[in-house]
Amino acid sequence: MLKPVELIDLKRSGPLTLQDRRVFNILVQQAWGPKLGQPGVWFEIDTSALRSGTDRNTRLSETLLRLMQTIVVVTDKTGQEELRTALLSTNKLKTTPNKGRLQYRFTEELAALLRDSTIFAKLDLAVMKSFSSKYAFALYEVISRRVRQQHKFLEELTIDALRDLLGVEDGKLTDYKNLNNRAIEPAVEEVNSLAPFTVTIAAKKNGKKVVGFVMGWSVKSEAQMKEAYSELHRSRVGRKARLTGTTEDITDDL
Repeated sequence: MLKPVELIDLKRSGPLTLQDRRVFNILVQQAWGPKLGQPGVWFEIDTSALRSGTDRNTRLSETLLRLMQTIVVVTDKTGQEELRTALLSTNKLKTTPNKGRLQYRFTEELAALLRDSTIFAKLDLAVMKSFSSKYAFALYEVISRRVRQQHKFLEELTIDALRDLLGVEDGKLTDYKNLNNRAIEPAVEEVNSLAPFTVTIAAKKNGKKVVGFVMGWSVKSEAQMKEAYSELHRSRVGRKARLTGTTEDITDDL
């Protein structure tokens, strides 16, 4: 799928879960076209496209509420204007025990911003579906946006900027050790195993204190891409053990 960059480098998206982010991308994809940037337009989708095999409509309702209640900061392509808005506006969910239909709208402010969007990230839906961490999901999106602009690059980030980039919620993972162990390292590991590019995130220190980060990325070689493709089609269970030679505890979300 293609996704406007304004919907990728979001700030304050921490409350959103991995499933919330997946659902939002599917809603954007379903609405893709000239009407996406028109305020007040209704879109429709079967709820079966928004749920995994084990999800119920109850969990989908909770996701829709979080998309409506989470206020994100969206920056336009000039970097000079910030928009604060919810990711989803009014919606109607009609369900039966096994079926359902969602009608939804984006906020007028968000639609107006997307109307003039000219830069897009190219995202692989199969790759995004395979992530087990919301931090990996977010990192994959932001690097997909950047890797299309230059083959290899480095970017310096403040601590707050990296937290926003990964979607770390305010008040969580506040010290570097927890941030690195629970968010940064797992995200980098998953992205490097599945994506057509590699990414590194290194801490910048002033003495012993971490004061920021340097993020780098580059396109994989043909052999590396083949390995990523193979890993993508293996079971997610045991992936960490295959990559690191360690055992793993399986979690659904962070």
